Amino acid sequence: MPELPEVETVRRGLAPVLEGRRLTRVEARRPDLRFPLPVNFVQQLTGATITALDRRAKYLMARLDREDTLVMHLGMSGRFEIDRPEGSSRPGEFHYAPPVDAKHAHVVFEVEGGARVTYYDPRRFGYMALVNTATLDLHPWFAGLGPEPLSAAFTGACLRAAFAGRRQGPKTLLLDQRIVAGLGNIYVCEALNRTRISPFKPAGRIAAARLDALVANVRAVLEEAIAAGGSSLRDFAQTDGALGYFQHRFRAYDREGQPCCNDGCRGIIARKVQAGRSTFYCPVCQR
Repeated sequence: MPELPEVETVRRGLAPVLEGRRLTRVEARRPDLRFPLPVNFVQQLTGATITALDRRAKYLMARLDREDTLVMHLGMSGRFEIDRPEGSSRPGEFHYAPPVDAKHAHVVFEVEGGARVTYYDPRRFGYMALVNTATLDLHPWFAGLGPEPLSAAFTGACLRAAFAGRRQGPKTLLLDQRIVAGLGNIYVCEALNRTRISPFKPAGRIAAARLDALVANVRAVLEEAIAAGGSSLRDFAQTDGALGYFQHRFRAYDREGQPCCNDGCRGIIARKVQAGRSTFYCPVCQR
């Protein structure tokens, strides 16, 4: 599933086309994605202006000049294509991507100025909803979310409070959206490896200075991935729509059996399954 950098890459690609623009025509080619589309979805969007395109965790949020915000989640295989008079593009700069299949084009937004943005989703695990803007933070998808990892609210002190007395490993807790919003398996593995913290060490026993370093490395890993266009959207999409991964940018993730990249370490990256997810780590330097 696309993680925070992939969603942010898509947001940045769509923002110049959508922000401040009126939706002149909206077409829903089916009544549902993962969930049914809202009642009167097309009518409520047609003629609305998108005042801002934001991101919260792994959600895209198109704030409208009406009472609602269009909330969008990419799911496993959702992506957008932008068509303009000068040509087409896909936010995220896919490489080796097969031609998009028209049968998977589910929602079309025609935008003031002549652009058309089409949402494709072969697996239909993505979803869209219209949520009242005034109560957006109270919606079940957003209520209780922790701070954004790239925001000033995400600090070592924040992690110290969340980890205090906890026996679970830091990887498990960092994936808890109530502690920090939007982090996923790939980037947690990467940040823990850079900080040389074991994914399995009781979180409550990690020193404050190491948590400060972990926060800095979470930010660094995410910012590097965003600059690269994300881990998956820059590589390829398989014929079934599943996203591939830009693997050679990773230092730990999916590198089982390969040397650890940390300076002075002669360890070999290992893999262990936690709660159904693969954890990649160095058993030598991550303590």
